[in-house]
Amino acid sequence: MKSRSILYGLAALTLAMSCSDQLAPVSSNALKPIIITEQTEYDTDDPAIWINPQDPSKSLIVGTDKEINGGLYLYDLKGKIVNKVTGLQRPNNVDIAYGMTINGKKIDVAITTERKSNKIRIYTIPDLKPVDGGGIEVFIGEKGEDERDGMGIAVYTKKIDSLTNEIYAIVGRKTGPSGSYLWQYRLSGKPDGTIQAEVVRKFGAYSGAKEIEAIAVDNELGYVYYSDETVGVRKYFADPKLNNNEELALFAKGEAKRDHEGIAIYKTGDKTGYILVSNQQNNSFLVYPREGEAANPNAYKLLADIPVSAIECDGADATHVNLGPEFPNGILVAMSNGQVFHIYDWNEVQKRIQAGK
Repeated sequence: MKSRSILYGLAALTLAMSCSDQLAPVSSNALKPIIITEQTEYDTDDPAIWINPQDPSKSLIVGTDKEINGGLYLYDLKGKIVNKVTGLQRPNNVDIAYGMTINGKKIDVAITTERKSNKIRIYTIPDLKPVDGGGIEVFIGEKGEDERDGMGIAVYTKKIDSLTNEIYAIVGRKTGPSGSYLWQYRLSGKPDGTIQAEVVRKFGAYSGAKEIEAIAVDNELGYVYYSDETVGVRKYFADPKLNNNEELALFAKGEAKRDHEGIAIYKTGDKTGYILVSNQQNNSFLVYPREGEAANPNAYKLLADIPVSAIECDGADATHVNLGPEFPNGILVAMSNGQVFHIYDWNEVQKRIQAGK
């Protein structure tokens, strides 16, 4: 079954390569995916990994199909589509919130930006039932062109105690003013069984060079990262209660061929691991130490630029969790042209990091 999935995806890759002559060709040394997912209808953009708490080997990948009437697709670890919701108005990025409390019951949800409706949409995992009352409007009151078009999203979860979480969605958009490009919303359950969102923070520098799409949160270290495309990756505190909107770092400057895109965080310990940034036009991933430099946690030295088979990767996610015998140290998931996502065995990624390429 694995070999059939790869052959199926390679055909899609060949087609995508023929249409992408402005991109670097896939390197002969490129990391090969273990699995290539089944195709969506339109155009994949961003994945998120949901860890099944009862059996991690049955974890799932949720991915966006970015187009009018696109949707969310749910894949098993063999790359098979096991569920989907369609008819959305250009869903862009997606992330997972664990332990959302609604009427005393905890649920896990997938949250996606619905760009052309100026909303975020929220669906239970794994059954993809809507719990957003038809969608939650974002960037209300903004007037500029595309300033309400939600694109990037990442979830920050703050543990209050063993039973209580505060859950926030950090949302980016097609364009907006520097200093308040990102809006942060606190999510909470309502008595009618749906979820509501309250703006609690506006922050984030923007160069104006292109746009900001990819956002990732490191819950344990309490940071949010986002790609200011063609410029670098910006770092801020994730907790709005710190009242600190100072930029902590701008790294990866000059190290991408053009666009800095999807961001994935892989953890090797409580404070250690890697930040992987899609070097989109190079078909590779820039890798940085999650903990920063020993003398300065806000300084990041490039460890490797790993060529991958994914073409023009927009979004990515990673996990260190043991997902069973096939993926004992987790996976890296990357969007690729050809309406697919690639699943890479982390052990193979780790070998490339250690080799520096």
